[in-house]
Amino acid sequence: MASLGSRLVDIHTHVYLPRYAALLRSRTTVPRILTATRDGKPDDKLIILDHDTGRPVGPQYWDRDEKLKFMDRHGIDLSVVSSANPWLDFLPASEAEPMAAQLNEDLEQYCADSPSLTPSLNRLYGFGMLPLVPGISTTALLEAIEQISKLSYLKGIIMGTRGVGKGLDDEALDPVWAALERTGLVVFLHPHYSIEGQWGQKDNGHVLPLALGFPFETTIATTRLILAGVFDRFPALRLLLAHSGGVLPQLSSRLASCIEHDPVVASRLKHDARYYLGKLYFDAVAYGPEELGFVSDVVSRAKHYENNTSVPATATFERGLGSGRMLFGTDHPFFPPLKGTDKWPSVVENLRAIDAVYGWSSSDKDGVRGGNALSLFNLV
Repeated sequence: MASLGSRLVDIHTHVYLPRYAALLRSRTTVPRILTATRDGKPDDKLIILDHDTGRPVGPQYWDRDEKLKFMDRHGIDLSVVSSANPWLDFLPASEAEPMAAQLNEDLEQYCADSPSLTPSLNRLYGFGMLPLVPGISTTALLEAIEQISKLSYLKGIIMGTRGVGKGLDDEALDPVWAALERTGLVVFLHPHYSIEGQWGQKDNGHVLPLALGFPFETTIATTRLILAGVFDRFPALRLLLAHSGGVLPQLSSRLASCIEHDPVVASRLKHDARYYLGKLYFDAVAYGPEELGFVSDVVSRAKHYENNTSVPATATFERGLGSGRMLFGTDHPFFPPLKGTDKWPSVVENLRAIDAVYGWSSSDKDGVRGGNALSLFNLV
């Protein structure tokens, strides 16, 4: 195993816990796991969106030993595991509340029983789950946060973009943001619904909704949080964005300009919109060094936009500063290699991208590969 300063930590890696997989198998409507056989062998398919033809699923989606084998094969020392979408969005509040509590306990046990790296450090930690569904009470959500905060191996929560039905900028979530800020739990914002109705008639598999729809979903949800002043009211909230923040970094200056010229929101925020990107965390699941470098640049310059100050044309920033907000991920068990190979391209390409970012020092790269995660999740 690597020394503490050079651990490889995967913060974007999923699991369908056995209890959750059993729930999906019991269903006759989407989302569901459709159980079938082919040539006498299991041929199960996971179907999580309407009009989805499904994807093959097997033990790698729920078996902890398979997760650990994957980690060992790729030299991953530690993983922060999250339940995969669609979480509990499809359940009524009366069922979502107890299911969330049970799945949080399941995930705690999944992590607690994993091997250890050191006497004080396990190989698996997790993001818990809130019963974020329409009709749920604020009390139930706060109780779920309190439960998660007391579980030793759960270091945050995973959250979709719908909140309790009206999106994440819904004022009804303010007590939730306050509790998450108070407990210090990391919020991993992850898409699920993509952008419907834009993909045309050709069969392009999952490419358009995953490559474009997911990032735009994350971008819109985060922008709504900014516009709603959530980061002004809860400045210590720790929000980690999937897929390197979608296209928010690329569009952040356009966003700032649109805000400045819109009388509805021009004076609403304490800071220029670009400032808030420096308060966020980003996974490094971008597959290219140029993309990672750009996100790092945007984060590095953010401090110049505090208090809506005018940034001089001569202002400079150090690219490496932004790397401190970026963390390696693999998106396992999704995106398995289509060709026979022992290594997954989703791992190899993201590690190559980190290593090739121009302007990052060796220390910066070590941080993205693992050091930043150990610090963010208070594991060191």
